[in-house]
Amino acid sequence: MGNDSAQGLVPATSAADMRLVIAASSAGTVFEWYDFFIYGTLGPILSKTFFPADNAMLSTLLFWLVFAVGFGFRPVGAMVFGFLGDRLGRKYTFLITVVLMGIATAGVGLVPSAAQIGLFAPALVIGLRILQGLALGGEYGGAVVYVAEHAAPERRGFYTSFIQASVMGGFVLSLVVVLLCKATMPIEVWAQWGWRVPFLLSLGLLAVSLWMRLKLSESPVFKAMQDEGELAANPLKESLTYPGNKRRLFVALFGISAGGSVIWYTAMFSGLSLLKTGMRVDDTTAEVLVGVACLFGMGLNITFGWVADRVGRAVPFVGGYVAALLLLFPAAWLIGSSANPALADMARRAPVVVAGADCRYDAFAAEQKTDCGRLLGDLTAAGVRYRVELAPVLALRAGSTALPLTAWHAGDKTARRAVLESALAGVGYNLGKVHPSLWGMIGVVAGLVLTMALSAATYGPQAVILAEMFPPRIRYSSMSIPYHIGVGYFGGFLPFISSLIVAQTGNPYAGLWYTWVVVLVALPIAAVGLRHARLPAAQ
Repeated sequence: MGNDSAQGLVPATSAADMRLVIAASSAGTVFEWYDFFIYGTLGPILSKTFFPADNAMLSTLLFWLVFAVGFGFRPVGAMVFGFLGDRLGRKYTFLITVVLMGIATAGVGLVPSAAQIGLFAPALVIGLRILQGLALGGEYGGAVVYVAEHAAPERRGFYTSFIQASVMGGFVLSLVVVLLCKATMPIEVWAQWGWRVPFLLSLGLLAVSLWMRLKLSESPVFKAMQDEGELAANPLKESLTYPGNKRRLFVALFGISAGGSVIWYTAMFSGLSLLKTGMRVDDTTAEVLVGVACLFGMGLNITFGWVADRVGRAVPFVGGYVAALLLLFPAAWLIGSSANPALADMARRAPVVVAGADCRYDAFAAEQKTDCGRLLGDLTAAGVRYRVELAPVLALRAGSTALPLTAWHAGDKTARRAVLESALAGVGYNLGKVHPSLWGMIGVVAGLVLTMALSAATYGPQAVILAEMFPPRIRYSSMSIPYHIGVGYFGGFLPFISSLIVAQTGNPYAGLWYTWVVVLVALPIAAVGLRHARLPAAQ
């Protein structure tokens, strides 16, 4: 086989065919994140519907089910579908993955409630999440490889960046669908069964995606390898034995996927969480502001993909890491101060201090074992910033004002929080949901767009970097496995780890240190690795 086909450098695809390739490939990515954000948005409803309300363990399980099970099975799906993609072809493999995603997503909307079928309800949801995790493990790699193998090298960064931009498209689509459903349904209908509609609408997305993908032909690179008998006999084994590939896998996982994923998750999830919890912004307002920022973020991902074609893959990517280390915290401070300046001002004028002897917060406990732990949990749930001091007796103060805890001690969780919020309101804290002013919303969007620009610098070129890093015969497997380990574990557990850090410190911005440290570790690996890990013909 000649060097061009061996390294994935293919003849130019016509503009019309390229548009279809990009659209069909991006549809699955939109699908993926549409479902993810629907789950996150409708989490409280899903919890009440599929899990007995009086069973704390099952409620906790649902939390992990919704946000972790799919991630945990992604690497497994990457191995399964990566193997099939390298052996049987790119097109047919990601036809399978998009069908599985459609079944899993729509299936949630059809599962009867726990009140109707008992524990079979959560069992079915778990099964659907596992199915989706497996499908997602093969979807991204298939989409990226398929687009990359149709694109000329000088346009490959730009074309594959549409896959990256479609991730944010999934959020925007989910937001529009949920808001439209809420606006057109009575509250009672929405709570009873209307929430199922966004899940069932995914069947329409499946139909469109499947129709487009059935019109596609196989990747020209795969066909060339097939014709010349150069397909890998065992892509998984060869991923570990191909010369230099272990080094490429290491760079792809720790230098590219881990660092890029945590910046992306910070831009999307930490900003939304900060607005809803730490800054007490009305949920719908927060979602709309993030949605508006996502529209800018989509364009930024495509822009940085284009930049990667002009100045090289490493420049925007490594530059994005450096910029993230410098600007991540300032961007978050801009979001917080713009969203709720009164709360930020109170935190400066009358800082909340918890004093106690055993102030430990157990993130895995349904109820904290110590009074101080319960107080920290209640303050965190209220979105109140605090610091902890060592003292023999539990005490709470705001500035120089001591807040009595007698009534707080006597209540259950709901009553405790009401007492706490009332006491804080007495010294000037407004813990109700707020709607930022126009200038406040502009500041929030500006901060969110800045974090999305930091993400886009790495996420926009990420697809082309991973595609060009591995030889075509094992490309699907080799890029999918490190990507989904990085996304699934470094990125997927970011919300939990960040929330734990916030709960332990009482600082709504402290969770960003997780992102900062991961990026700091990834930076030298990427800077050095991108010089040596790419294939010669892709350099």
